[in-house]
Amino acid sequence: MTDQVVHPGGVRLSAHEGTRDHFLGRTRELKELRADIERAGLDTLSGRKAPRARVLLIAGRPGSGRTALAEELVRKVEGRYPDGVLRARLSEPDGTPVPIARAARELLAALELPAPAGAAEDDLTQALRTALADRRALLLLDDAAGAEQVDALLPQAPDCLVVAVSSGPLTGIADVRPCTLGGLDTKSAVELLTRYTGTVRITVDPRSAESLAEACQGHPAALVLAGGWLAARPKAAVSDLAKRLHTAAEDGTDGTPLARVFRHVHSELPGPAARMLPLLSLAPAGLIDPHTASSLAGCSVSTARAVLDDLVALGLLRAVDSPLPQYDVPGCLHPLLRAYAQAQERPAELQLARARMLERTVRLLQACRAITETDSPQAREKLNAMPHEVRFPTPRAAADWLLIRRPALLASARLAVADGELDTLARRLMSQLVRAMVAHVGTQSAAHDLYEVHSLVLDVAERRGLPREQAAALLNLGDVDAQTGRTQDALARYRSALDAGRRANDPYAIGRAMESVGGAYQELADHDRAADWFGRALAERLARGERDQAARLYGRIATAHTYAGRYGEALRNWRAAVAGYRRSGDVAAHARALSELARVQEYAGRFEESLRTCHEAVEWARRADDVRLQAALQLRLADTLEHLGDPTAARLHRAAAGRMLDQEAPNDEASPKQDVEACEIRSASSED
Repeated sequence: MTDQVVHPGGVRLSAHEGTRDHFLGRTRELKELRADIERAGLDTLSGRKAPRARVLLIAGRPGSGRTALAEELVRKVEGRYPDGVLRARLSEPDGTPVPIARAARELLAALELPAPAGAAEDDLTQALRTALADRRALLLLDDAAGAEQVDALLPQAPDCLVVAVSSGPLTGIADVRPCTLGGLDTKSAVELLTRYTGTVRITVDPRSAESLAEACQGHPAALVLAGGWLAARPKAAVSDLAKRLHTAAEDGTDGTPLARVFRHVHSELPGPAARMLPLLSLAPAGLIDPHTASSLAGCSVSTARAVLDDLVALGLLRAVDSPLPQYDVPGCLHPLLRAYAQAQERPAELQLARARMLERTVRLLQACRAITETDSPQAREKLNAMPHEVRFPTPRAAADWLLIRRPALLASARLAVADGELDTLARRLMSQLVRAMVAHVGTQSAAHDLYEVHSLVLDVAERRGLPREQAAALLNLGDVDAQTGRTQDALARYRSALDAGRRANDPYAIGRAMESVGGAYQELADHDRAADWFGRALAERLARGERDQAARLYGRIATAHTYAGRYGEALRNWRAAVAGYRRSGDVAAHARALSELARVQEYAGRFEESLRTCHEAVEWARRADDVRLQAALQLRLADTLEHLGDPTAARLHRAAAGRMLDQEAPNDEASPKQDVEACEIRSASSED
């Protein structure tokens, strides 16, 4: 296998077969950066303690080796920072700034700290500062788009160090130590070429190698492309390539050395590779796998894999360290690829390529979810009907794919929604993405990703005037807000969902929103409004003959009245709930409702009635085989008997409860609670 360029420029090369990484050049810059770490800051010189971490800036054009230099610096000094190295990329491959909230969340995840789904940017950055306040850590903030991003993520900890990589100055951040990169020195540039061409071709014609380095102006990414082109053509003379680049520079046909080398390399690519390469600029988050390349170029997956490997050998792509074949486009090449794509393809063809890519992603997500639903013959038949190339051999393989491709899948959803002309595909994609995440990860573990997807669903629903989907998205977002303590935000979303449900004439959304509004008011301790909204939801259920749901709502109304101290109303509603569950035949729910009825009777001082109801509830709990409920009822019987002056009987019931719980404990350990909560995406597409 050939050498692989991990970070063009600077330049770190990773050779296969166990060869050690080599970093070329930048000796002076490294020495200055390390000296800057030791140098006293402005605050120290003025006698004040530094208020926050020191910032070192490595500035340069994309492809100049700035990231490689930053990584080499981190490698040399990371031993001084016992709390580890944190990394965040602050720009997408196309130059779009990464939202600060997303970067802060990724850093918190690296610290293995929780970050509530849907949390505001200020909350996340404050949580990050708090986490780093007592740590000695090193932060590498790569490809910062501006000072605002870096400033928002700076730890308020003078023992931390921040290494920022950017194209220009970070104006507004005090005491930044900049290091601006130019081209490599001639010796390092020639050595970089030698890594690709071998020593013989350089040794026999050292002048031409120096001329080629001069034509590339020492720009590392341009040298990588030139070296890759020469490596692919063992019989090509170094002097010929140097002359062509000098001639192109004199003609002024391209403005930068990188553009000139790229133009030359692209012009000599085989037809399939020449067409595929520019289309890769459409890949979400710049992350490419064979399926993405196959769908963009309209070729087979095996052909796409072979072309991608050839492009890696030429330095046009980088292979990502991943269990699955993945590649990324160097950021410095992204603008060139995008310009070539727009020049050689009509807008309609580019849109068709995007649509093919999204359609392939939808089918992969369908297969990813379907592999978990093979219990029924219908599910197995549907799975077997899928094309072989998009199927997964096992649920584990599907889960691994979902985890590895997660950044690209979320980026696909963002790009599809931002496009504005592919909303039908975007809706299908988000529907399948939510279902796959719920199936493999669970709603609690994937809460943040689901929150983002539901926000995107809401954007499309509002843009397209789809009140039914708008109501579903608002309900899902409101649930997450409620779970994370943002009750007022949840209340506002539930009210908006109710309005959308009424516009869509969707009985489910209307009833669900009313009940959720009541739940929010109950959380806010406004029990009168809670009971009122539960009552409205109850009227909706009764009007549609949904007796099981009505019984549950009687219980919620009773709970609100209990909190408000209106025990008479609470007892009336719990009796209605008991009657509803008895009619429906739900034995377990019947037992629990009787238990709650007994509890309210006890609060109301009706101990004789509470005792009789408890005995009845114990019998129903025994029929339901609910040992925990039986134990809880035994404890309630004990409390009631003490109130009635029978401590001996109370002790017997407490002992019985203890025995029940001791017997239940091993079963609980053997069957831990599963996260089975569902997350809805209400789509107009029956196919999904």
